[in-house]
Amino acid sequence: MLRISWNFSCDFGFPDGGSGFSTAYSFHPGVVQIMSSEHIRNIGIMAHIDAGKTTTTERILFYTGKSHRIGEVDQGSATMDWMAQEQNRGITITSAATTCFWKDYQINIIDTPGHVDFTAEVERSLRVLDGAVAVFCAVGGVEPQSETVWHQADSYEVPRIAHVNKMDRIGADFYAVLDEMRSKFKCNPVALQIPIGAENEFEGVIDLIRMKELHFSGPEGRTIDENPIRESIAGQAAEYREKLLDELSQHSDQLTELFLEGQDIPEDLIQRVLRDQTLAQTLIPVTCGASLRNIGVQPLMDNIISYLPEPTDLPPIPGRHVKKDERVLVERSIEGDPLALIFKIQFDPNAGAMCFFRVYSGEFTSGKAVYNISKGKRERINRIYRMHANSIDQVDSIKAGDIGVIVGFKLAQTGDSIGSEGHQVLLEQMHFPEPVISSAIEPRTLSDRDKLKNTLDLLAREDPTFFWKEDDDTGELIIRGMGELHLEVMTTRIKDDYKVEAKMGKPQVTYRESISAEVTHSESFSKLVAGKEQTAGVTIHVSPAGRGGGNSVTSAISDDSIPGEMKAAAMRGLETSLGGGIHFGYPCIDINVKLLSMDFDPETSTEFAFEAAASMAFDRATSDASPVMLEPVMKIDIIAPKEFIGDVVSSMTKRGGIVQEIESRASVEHIHAQAPLEKMFGYSTGLRSITQGRGTFAMEFSHFQPRS
Repeated sequence: MLRISWNFSCDFGFPDGGSGFSTAYSFHPGVVQIMSSEHIRNIGIMAHIDAGKTTTTERILFYTGKSHRIGEVDQGSATMDWMAQEQNRGITITSAATTCFWKDYQINIIDTPGHVDFTAEVERSLRVLDGAVAVFCAVGGVEPQSETVWHQADSYEVPRIAHVNKMDRIGADFYAVLDEMRSKFKCNPVALQIPIGAENEFEGVIDLIRMKELHFSGPEGRTIDENPIRESIAGQAAEYREKLLDELSQHSDQLTELFLEGQDIPEDLIQRVLRDQTLAQTLIPVTCGASLRNIGVQPLMDNIISYLPEPTDLPPIPGRHVKKDERVLVERSIEGDPLALIFKIQFDPNAGAMCFFRVYSGEFTSGKAVYNISKGKRERINRIYRMHANSIDQVDSIKAGDIGVIVGFKLAQTGDSIGSEGHQVLLEQMHFPEPVISSAIEPRTLSDRDKLKNTLDLLAREDPTFFWKEDDDTGELIIRGMGELHLEVMTTRIKDDYKVEAKMGKPQVTYRESISAEVTHSESFSKLVAGKEQTAGVTIHVSPAGRGGGNSVTSAISDDSIPGEMKAAAMRGLETSLGGGIHFGYPCIDINVKLLSMDFDPETSTEFAFEAAASMAFDRATSDASPVMLEPVMKIDIIAPKEFIGDVVSSMTKRGGIVQEIESRASVEHIHAQAPLEKMFGYSTGLRSITQGRGTFAMEFSHFQPRS
């Protein structure tokens, strides 16, 4: 028997003291270990809610010496769940970031939410990551949010490995999860391990590459005992090793030759082919364990290093050269011009905006000025930090391939590109879904109104799916977001983080407006402004774009006698009008608008007049184009015990829902349905009542349909 003891010490801590900030974070100045890019892994850990990803992350932080004790989600002590709302609810809301070190490698981890209301956190994390670990529950398998996040990762072409957690739970089935991955993701999962036992008899894993049993013992599972595979399970181990080698032989002539000749296949050859195909996304390496019982985490960390990409493994990143107005590809190199993407902003009471950024090229140094390419403005980097959930370590610089936090920027927003003024390249923007739910919010006292508005501004800068406005007619403050939980968390943060007492009203649906007919309309504008006549005339054509087609504003005008600024003013008026609605003030969607002609008088026409004329033309044209109000329809996924299935289906029918499919699992049913958002308020409480607290559901936007 070979026994491996993972002895570690926290070599990356820093002395007390810091920068003098009294903030939500603990700041530590000091010297931090710097790695070359080939020794860096930028990864995300993604999963459905309750699959155990935060618990898994806590073990990673513990085994790497980044935390001195193991935090638990159920006890509200998880390091990565540092916000009070996360600790109270037991879910991950914001993408906490941390840097840890394992076997001479630096791993930057972003722990992402498992609740669909916080999909923007997942989206912007995947935008800057190089690889991801998908954590699945051995009982629940591929659950609704697992599918959502997986497809988000597909859109960014993120290489992945998978880990089947909770093998010690009743109903755990590692092989069923592999089958679900194949059928639902159309991917090719390959087992690198198989479990020894399951449920309460789960005791360890078999490493199919080294053909050893691995058992985890000692305090917090630090010690790994390697044993020969016992005879009773040797046949199953041989079967799954052959499946692994058979799959890999499809991608390597050398491995195929050795496999067919029955010769021993070197471990390094297996690992090399596995790595190549993981990066090519032709297969998904899969391991298993039970993180709460400290089983299987260290091999997972080894696989992160072995199979997920280093920054330079990935292709050049696309962007647009601002001055040349052409598409360019930026090499991921420390030697290039500095270029980075700000993917998240978080506000600290004293430090101000903390800008999370991923460096793709060059180097960013504390104390130096950089150029915000998106804003066309210079900004200064006061300090640069590495994150560790709720504490941060000060560093001198961050180089290509790495992730850090900048303090000192005044103008930056999520999605901004920063770099050199002499080499301006705009990286591709991140795209986020539009909010579908709104609510009034009011301060407890009138004197807090301005403070509340300032707080809403800060939260909107942090979260690109959170919006607010002040109603022009009533003065009411309206907040908009992705779901009830999203708005509830924001309201709680207003009270707890910013100390503003505020009350949220009843959630309301954010509808959309559109048209169902084509109309051509001409409009003239004439008005005396400061004693001077201002005139303009436009003709526009509006037509429905088809559901999901989006809005478009185009011009058919080629007359060079009309100044460009006048054309721009008319186009601006049309674009602004799309956001103001037709009859009810809801944003317009799926409308094509074309500017056909303009009546221009060089003596009296102004930009103001053309913008006003275009806006008036839009209002009249859309009013005559058979306007329709659209309501959001949600995709609903419900998991409930079999004995409650009839009542659950009935509850959906009563809410105007349509059940599309029912999948049977071991002890539960998985119901796929669609329903209008308007009918789904309060469903969480209703489902708990129907299923005696044992049912769960997830809901995300599907499409808009005419309101009935």
